[in-house]
Amino acid sequence: MNKITGAVYLLALMITYAAPVSARETVQSPDGHIRFSVWSERGAPRYRVEFRGREVVGESPLGLVFRDAPALDGGLELVSAERVSRDRQWQQPWGERREVRDHHNELLVEFAAGAEDARAFRLRVRVFDDGLGFRYELPLAADQARAITRELTGFQLDNQAAAWWVPAAEWNRYEYTYRATAVGEVGRAHTPFTVRLDDGTHLAIHEAALLDYSGMYLQQGRWGMMHARLAPGADGVAVHKRGAFHTPWRTIQVSQQAAGLVMSDLILNLNEPNKLGDVSWVEPGKYIGIWWGMHIGRYTWGSGRRHGATTARTLEYMDFAAEHGFDGVLVEGWNTGWDGDWLANGAVFSFTRAYRDFDIKRVTDYGRQRGVRLVGHHETSGHLGNYEAQMEGAFALYGELGVSQVKTGYVADAGELVRFDTQGIERREWHYGQYAVNHFIRVLETAARHRIAINSHEPVKDTGLRRTYPNWLTREGARGQEYNAWATPPNAVDHMATLVFTRMLAGPMDFTPGIVDLMPHGADAESRIPTTLARQLAAYVVLYSPVHMAADLPDNYRQRPEAFRFIKQVPTDWEQSLALAGEVGDFAVLARRERDGERWFIGAVSDESARQLKLTLDFLEPGCDYRLQWWGDAEDAHWRERPYAMTVAERRVRSGDPLSLFLAPGGGYAAVLTPIRNAHSSRSP
Repeated sequence: MNKITGAVYLLALMITYAAPVSARETVQSPDGHIRFSVWSERGAPRYRVEFRGREVVGESPLGLVFRDAPALDGGLELVSAERVSRDRQWQQPWGERREVRDHHNELLVEFAAGAEDARAFRLRVRVFDDGLGFRYELPLAADQARAITRELTGFQLDNQAAAWWVPAAEWNRYEYTYRATAVGEVGRAHTPFTVRLDDGTHLAIHEAALLDYSGMYLQQGRWGMMHARLAPGADGVAVHKRGAFHTPWRTIQVSQQAAGLVMSDLILNLNEPNKLGDVSWVEPGKYIGIWWGMHIGRYTWGSGRRHGATTARTLEYMDFAAEHGFDGVLVEGWNTGWDGDWLANGAVFSFTRAYRDFDIKRVTDYGRQRGVRLVGHHETSGHLGNYEAQMEGAFALYGELGVSQVKTGYVADAGELVRFDTQGIERREWHYGQYAVNHFIRVLETAARHRIAINSHEPVKDTGLRRTYPNWLTREGARGQEYNAWATPPNAVDHMATLVFTRMLAGPMDFTPGIVDLMPHGADAESRIPTTLARQLAAYVVLYSPVHMAADLPDNYRQRPEAFRFIKQVPTDWEQSLALAGEVGDFAVLARRERDGERWFIGAVSDESARQLKLTLDFLEPGCDYRLQWWGDAEDAHWRERPYAMTVAERRVRSGDPLSLFLAPGGGYAAVLTPIRNAHSSRSP
C-alpha cells in the first residue's frame, strides 16, 4: 500500500442484478449465516434479522418523520429491488490492521405508494459476515427541503437478553460507568449498545458514517423494542436537509462470541475511502504530557505559581521524551483564558496568545532539535462560536511552528454547546447534534489544510470516519483515566474489560494509560487507580489508539523503570490484531503484531475476579522460536491490597505452544514476543 493514497483497492469483484419484486425481500451475508428481511406490513416498512437460523432482531419499524412533509410510516409498498455483491481489499494508512476485507451482499429496495409518490424512499442494506448496515436514501430535487423531527427505526430485541450500556441524553455526554442489565431495564442508551442473547450470540448496535446528521441513541419502548432517537437542534428539529440525501448507516454487528465483535471491520467498511489524499504527515506514536499533574492537583491550568505549562517545565519534559524515545509532549494550559473558572471561559479563550511564562516558539524550536514535537491543545469549554472564529488562525500558527497533532476539548454539559446563528443570536446545541457533527468535520478539514491531525476529547462518538478523514487519529468519548484521579468513585474495576466490547467497537480511544503511581492521593483515598500495575501496561495493547500517552509524571517512571521498560517499547500502529478470548465486563485478551515488524504483543485485563487463562500461541510464525517476555500479576497481587506486585520474566516459545497466564483481581498481563532467527539452541521449558 502506498501511504499517500490511504486506501488502495487490491481486489474487487462486483456482481449486480435486478430481481422481480416480492412481498418480502431478503439478503444474506456471504457466508450465509446472517439474513436480513424487509417488507411492508399493511403499508408500514418493516425488517428483521436472523443469525444462524435464529431471529436476533425481531420485526422492527423503519421510517422518518418530517416537520413539514408526510411521514414515511404508512401506505408504502415495496416497488423495486436491486442486488449487488462486492469483494475487495483496502489498506489503512494506520490502524488495528493494515489489510481490511470488504466482502458484502447489498440489497437496494424502494418503498412508494405509487409511481409518482413524493414520499418514495430507498433502503440500502449491506450484509457482511460480521454484521450489517442499512440507511435511508431520499431522491429529492435540489430545491426540496426536509426537516426531520424523528426517526422511526427500531430494534426489537429479546427483553431478557443481557445488555451493557451508558445512559444517553444526560449532562455528562458519554462519560458514565457502564451498566449491565437486561434489555428490558434499559432507559436511554448511547451506542455502541452491546447485547448477549441466551445462546451466547452477541450483538452491537451502532451507526457508521455520521455526516451532516444528528447522532443516534436508543430509547426503550416496551418488551425489548429499542427506538432510534436523534439529538434535537436548537430549533427542536433533529436534522435539516435540502436536496437528495442519505442518512448514516444503522449498524448491527453480530458474532457467536464476544471476541468476534472486536474483530469486526463493519463500521470502517461502511465509510467512504480517504478523501484527504496524501496523509503521510499523519503519524501514530506515543507521547507524554503536562497533564496528569493538573488532574492530581500538583499543577494548575491557569497562571500563577503552580502553573503547569511553563517553558522550563516543557523543556524538561522534552528532554525526558527524547531520552526515552517518545514522539511528543502534550502541553495543556499554555494559552490565555484558563484563569478562574475555566469551565465557564469558553468565550474568552485565545488559541494563539500564550501566557507570559510560556514561549511557544522557543519550545517548538527546542523540540525540533531534540526530535520531539509539541502536541498542541485547544480547549473550547464548549464555545463553538469563539473557537470557529479563531480556528483558521490557530491551526495556521501551529502549522508554522511544526505542530502536527492537536488535542481538542469540549468540556461543557451536553446540550450546552454555544454557537451563533446567521443573525448572531446565541444558540445551544448537543455534542452529537447535527451542528456539532458538522463542526467536527470543519475542524478536521481546517486542520488538514495545515497538515495537522486531531485527537478529540468530549467529542461526538466515533462512527468510522477515520477512514474518510485519516487525520482524525483518536478521541475520548467515554470515561478515561482522569476519572481515577479525582472522581468518587473512580472508574469501576471492570471498566476496562467492558470498554473492549462496547466503546472500543466504535474506534480508537485516547484512554491515557500508563499510570505507575497507583495511589497519587495516598492508600486511603477513594480516588485511586483501580488496577494493578500490570494492567496499566496491558492497556496499551487492549485499548487501541494510534497515539497513546504515557500519562504519569516523569519522576514516577524513574521510580518504576521495569514497568516503564514495557511502555517504552510497545507500538501503537499494527499490522494485525487478534481478539484471543474474552467476555463483556469480565476479561479480554488481545494480540497485535507491530506494523512493518515481526514482534507480537499480548495484553490481557480482568475485572474484580482472579483468573487463570490458557491460550495457544497458534498465531506465531510456524517454525520460528520467539523470546516471550512478560509483565504479569504476582500470585498475591490485588488491585486494592497489593497493586504493585508484579512478575517480570521470559522464556522461549514456538507457534502452537500453550500459554498460561494469571490475572489478579483488577489485574492484567502484558507481553512481547520477539522472533529469534537461526536459533539452534535448546528451548527452556
